[in-house]
Amino acid sequence: MGMPFILLNLKTYTEGSGQRAHHIAEAAQQVAEESGVEIGIAPSYMNIHPMSMHYSLPVYAQHVDAAAPGAHTGSVTVEALRSAGATGSLVNHSERRLTLADIDAAVTQLRSAGLISVVCSNNIATSAAAAALGPDFVAIEPPELIGGTVSVSQANPEIITGTVDAVQRVNPSVKILTGAGIHSGECVKVAVDLGTAGVLLASSVVKAKAPISVLRDLVSKL
Repeated sequence: MGMPFILLNLKTYTEGSGQRAHHIAEAAQQVAEESGVEIGIAPSYMNIHPMSMHYSLPVYAQHVDAAAPGAHTGSVTVEALRSAGATGSLVNHSERRLTLADIDAAVTQLRSAGLISVVCSNNIATSAAAAALGPDFVAIEPPELIGGTVSVSQANPEIITGTVDAVQRVNPSVKILTGAGIHSGECVKVAVDLGTAGVLLASSVVKAKAPISVLRDLVSKL
């Protein structure tokens, strides 16, 4: 993975579905090529395969279950993600929480499949606990700031520096992303200056009238 890294979660927003999802992916790929910044995209499960075929962007799942292939109706397995062409997956997003045992199982299965794990956490203590499981990334996102216009970089920079310190003490090989309210190049610059590998964001790009303009601004200070 290159640094810095911007991971764009399309969630299930109407603006991030159907042809609009491809419009956002095209914009992300163009900005990545222009800037040299690595941009990944996390579409709905149904879009993982077509996006992995049509774009050079790393494509992530928004969620993965710890279930092995078998009699687990409705589960999204690591094997299914790999077959669909995913690069990796978010794990334990604040909108899709898992038990500690399931986080551990998901990270282990992703690692065994050669896929990247991004474990989301909501505070310094859970970030340290997540780092102990050996994921590729821990993404710190205070839930109260998700979807807002005030970024964690502005509202609570101490949670970023505290997470960086805690994760590095537990497992120095784990990289940190920061999210919640990220909306500008200044937000991204501050996050990187505070020691993270990049950002995880959603609505500021997905809901924008011109996603490419927001994406260009996000990389403008790197």
